[in-house]
Amino acid sequence: MSDDSAQTDVETEELLQEIERKRSVRGWLAVAVAAIGILYSAYQMWFAARGFEFAATLPVVGEVELATLQLLQLNAVHVGFALVLAFLLYPPTTGDGPVSRRLATLSETSHDRVGRDHPVSRVIDGLGGGLSWFLADPDADRVTPLDYLLIAITGLAVAYFITDFDEIQQMRALGLEAGRPIQEVFAFLEPIAGLLGPLADTSYAFVLGVVGVLMVLEATRRAISLYLMIIVAVFVVYARWGHYIPQDAVYVGVLSIPELSWASIVQNLWYNTENGVFGIPVTVSVQFIYIFILFGAFLEMSGAGQWFIDLAYAATGDRKGGPAKASILASGFMGTISGSSIANTVTTGAFTIPLMKRSGYRPEFAGAVEASASSGGQILPPVMGAAAFLIVQYTATPFADVIVAAAIPAIVFFFGVWVMVHFEAGRTNIGGLATEDLVDLSDHLRAGWFYLAPIVMLLYFLIVVRLSVARSAWYTLLAIVALLSLVAAYSDETRGRLAAILGGVVLAEFLAHLLTGVGVVGALTGAGTGGTSPAAAAGAVLGTLGWYAIGAGVLTVATRPHLAAPLLNLDPQVDEAVAATGDVVGRPSLRDNELARLVGFVLKSMDAGARTAVPVVVAVAAAGVIPGVISVSGLGPNLVALIRAVAGDSLVLLLLITAFASIVLGMGMPTTVTYIILVSMLGTALTGFGIPELAAHLFILYFGVIADITPPVAVAAYAASGVAKSDAFQTGIEAFSLSLNKAIVPFAFVLTPGIVLLREVTVEGETEYRVARLSDLGDVGWLVPEVAIPVAGVFLGVVALAGTVIGYVYTDVGPGSRTALAVSSLLLMAPGLLVSGLYDVLELVGIGGGEVTLTVDLALRGVGLVLFAALLARNRHRATRAATAGTEADAAS
Repeated sequence: MSDDSAQTDVETEELLQEIERKRSVRGWLAVAVAAIGILYSAYQMWFAARGFEFAATLPVVGEVELATLQLLQLNAVHVGFALVLAFLLYPPTTGDGPVSRRLATLSETSHDRVGRDHPVSRVIDGLGGGLSWFLADPDADRVTPLDYLLIAITGLAVAYFITDFDEIQQMRALGLEAGRPIQEVFAFLEPIAGLLGPLADTSYAFVLGVVGVLMVLEATRRAISLYLMIIVAVFVVYARWGHYIPQDAVYVGVLSIPELSWASIVQNLWYNTENGVFGIPVTVSVQFIYIFILFGAFLEMSGAGQWFIDLAYAATGDRKGGPAKASILASGFMGTISGSSIANTVTTGAFTIPLMKRSGYRPEFAGAVEASASSGGQILPPVMGAAAFLIVQYTATPFADVIVAAAIPAIVFFFGVWVMVHFEAGRTNIGGLATEDLVDLSDHLRAGWFYLAPIVMLLYFLIVVRLSVARSAWYTLLAIVALLSLVAAYSDETRGRLAAILGGVVLAEFLAHLLTGVGVVGALTGAGTGGTSPAAAAGAVLGTLGWYAIGAGVLTVATRPHLAAPLLNLDPQVDEAVAATGDVVGRPSLRDNELARLVGFVLKSMDAGARTAVPVVVAVAAAGVIPGVISVSGLGPNLVALIRAVAGDSLVLLLLITAFASIVLGMGMPTTVTYIILVSMLGTALTGFGIPELAAHLFILYFGVIADITPPVAVAAYAASGVAKSDAFQTGIEAFSLSLNKAIVPFAFVLTPGIVLLREVTVEGETEYRVARLSDLGDVGWLVPEVAIPVAGVFLGVVALAGTVIGYVYTDVGPGSRTALAVSSLLLMAPGLLVSGLYDVLELVGIGGGEVTLTVDLALRGVGLVLFAALLARNRHRATRAATAGTEADAAS
């Protein structure tokens, strides 16, 4: 890597740390964080592979069982790991907040008035110094005493879940007041029980619950935002004192709730797997989200990120506006895996944005393209960040159905951004990159085809085999490591040895299963159960083929540790970690050792996955408090009634309220948090209007994603502006404009569910929606009017919208034509939105409205098509005429 690129990597890391407000971990702190992160990932990988039982069968020793955890215990350990890492990675304060500034001002005032040596000044200075020592980390590189205290309390809380689960189960029936006080839990405190004050008469479980909720709020403030912490805290306060709201008050009277004790609130928020901190969101994180974050980390550390960027540029880089088009492809792919708009914008944008600027795009536009595409990754199947798994849990929809339903709108979004950058390239006459600056597509595919294999396998496991989400991710993780092990061991010199070792291991295992019913190790230790059939032996071997591939690769590399693997191109972070480890242990040669690189790849991927997961886990733990409060207080039905009253039975108004709330609430917050909160508050109201449940959840998700690129808190766009060195607010404006189709498409598929392949069916006399099956595609009477025509209309509509936003289609578009293009876009994409809005207005003035029938919908799409075609033909004719005039002028001159 050149010095320039290394400098870019450093700048990128610094920018990401600044945006995410992380500590710069070095020395022993880096080792501690890495060790905890690896242990966290190992815990989650074991759960994905083996489930709730943490046990293994060892040769000679036999069965070794560490623990069999219940769901609440599993969730508590999961959140405990995240809290510990959050307190290590995010400083409590850097000493420049309002409290620190006021203490500094007070200190200066006392110095001026009574002198520096006066007792009052000394007290103030001592107080400030003590608080700074206990709390402040001004250089973001020091673990404070407060961090150690919070980590210790986290350990106590998790230990209580593990060691005293029987008591927790009893308190579910008897209440937290029935729990033992602290001196009974810790017998050594019995002699000083009188000094404990109120704690001596308070349930230890209650104390841990209170402190636990407060620690989640503190971790939320550090890792996410003060904004989210305040929202969650307000809900907790509301649960305790919401009964003071008068029931007869206008509008807000429906928010009045029964009186709840602190013990009841804490029990529901801390010792519950249905709602609260360890509720459904954290359960989804344990079962689905973390393992897919880990999958993304393994894929990124394998070098797939750079390979896919190069692939995108090889495929589109030489076309008109090629760098921006390649950015869309690369950022969309990496965004769906990482699930973080900000991280993907900064890391991928470090490569794509400079190339876009160099080709002629304005800095603001280049940053906007990267931010828009990166945020769109969260709506792109098959991974969709973390949101898809929450939708699966909340709607009880199979994962395969969720990604099928989400596919068309996601493709429409990326197609729309693609058309916009194409029009911008035409308007400003931006070409592509030179062929010599790009890798050859066929050579690139041959060199890195194995990067595609995990994606294909993941889809195969999810859609064809229909394994569980966690199981599919685990098998795909295993496949990545197996492939990388073979790639690390492969060269012209070792390919024969590699094949022989792999073939020998597979043959030995096959024979062992055939003759003894167990593997080689089991046969040698006398654990055989008798012979089995060839088919059963072959099935047993195929089921563990990934492990054999890993073993063969490791054995080959171990015999040739300094082999130069021609196909292995790991992420630079892996090589940096291996080199740093080699320097620490006094073995600089490790950086050239392929076995060390392979081990480093696995450990670095586990570490990176844990660090990426921390803010997600903290966010879902905090967000779970809100549906927990809604559940324990019985607020849900009243909240739905209030929302419907405000919307006035207008579907369009309700959708606009939901969209606005999603954008406002989502500003500066993870999409998963926005989704959890709004589904809890608005999901039932949307489905109450007859909107299909899956479409309603996707609607909320889309507008939560839009919040990342919507000013004034367009976090992804501002991150892109840091890379592009552009005006941050203008970058946000342009990113929102490029993503405008992401704001219209949700209205389209809510009003026309066929766009997301949802079909209305009647089951036992009740109407419901389900994702279309292959048999449905043969029903032309449904497929053409409700799917094919609306989908075609959406694709054409985003082209018209692109012309509206960019102001160019073949040639420049004037104000009148832009207005006409906007109208045609709405008619093509969501005619029902205009008609329903019109009916609402008519009802306001006392004129009866109506329903948007299929005939009206198709007729309006036809009008939009005619208008769009006329505008397109007119602009094409103008462009041809201008080109002809230019040619004639050149000839005349």
